[in-house]
Formats: sequence, C-alpha cells, structure tokens
Amino acid sequence: MVSSTVFVLNGPNLNALGKREPGIYGSQTLADIEALCRTEGEKLGFAVDFRQSNHEGDLIGWIHEAGDNAIGVAINAAAYTHTSVALHDAIRAVGVPVIEVHLSNVHAREEFRHRSMIAPAVRGVICGFGAHSYILALQALSSITR
Repeated sequence: MVSSTVFVLNGPNLNALGKREPGIYGSQTLADIEALCRTEGEKLGFAVDFRQSNHEGDLIGWIHEAGDNAIGVAINAAAYTHTSVALHDAIRAVGVPVIEVHLSNVHAREEFRHRSMIAPAVRGVICGFGAHSYILALQALSSITR
C-alpha cells in the first residue's frame, strides 16, 4: 500500500539521457530511470512523482510543491547544481528532506562541477553510481522519513 509520495526532480538536459555522452551518463534513458524509481518506490511503500524540466523556475516551483505534498525530494539539478542560489534557497525553504543526486562522480570531472550550490541545503549527496544513484536516494529518503 502506498502511504506517501516522494518527488524525484530532474534538471536541464536530463531528457537527453541515453544519447547525451553515454560514456559519462550511461545508456539508460530518463524513462528507464523513472521506471526504476517507480519500482523501488513501490517496494519502499511510497509513490514516486517523477518530473523533468530544462527550466530553473519549474524546479523551484516543484520544490515548493513538495514541501506541501511530499515526504521528501530526490533532485538531480544537473547543471543548476553548480549555479543556482535560487534552488538552494527553495530547498532551505521547505520542511522536507532533500537528497542531491548525480549519475556521474562530479568530483572526478571538470573543476567547475566540484562545487555544488545546493549541497549545503540538502540532507545528503549521492553521486557516481549511474541510475543506481536514484535508488540509493530513495532508500535514504525511506530511512530518514520513517
């Protein structure tokens, strides 16, 4: 039985997964990752509200919405991770735990990817495990919200 909802939010260019730099991001599409998240959410006893946008304002609005309608958020803010004070502020404004997620190990990549603007506002960061990073984030949210 589903008793709660977790938002899984995805930022810019993640709609191109599967064709965009598969050597870095893998061959799975965002739809593949969504299916994995829904299956894992079911196992953990919560619904997954899975969304993607290339627009920062959409992500901010969804974080605010999650504050009222979800027990937690897993977010792959993609490039906005490294630039968005607005996402940082939105995360701090809501009262639900947020986990930052990345497919690749951002610390093993270009220097500009080593700094996350949202990391100081989130509960934890999971990176480098490909699509499994999302599963780990859902498991972490289950653990800290029950």
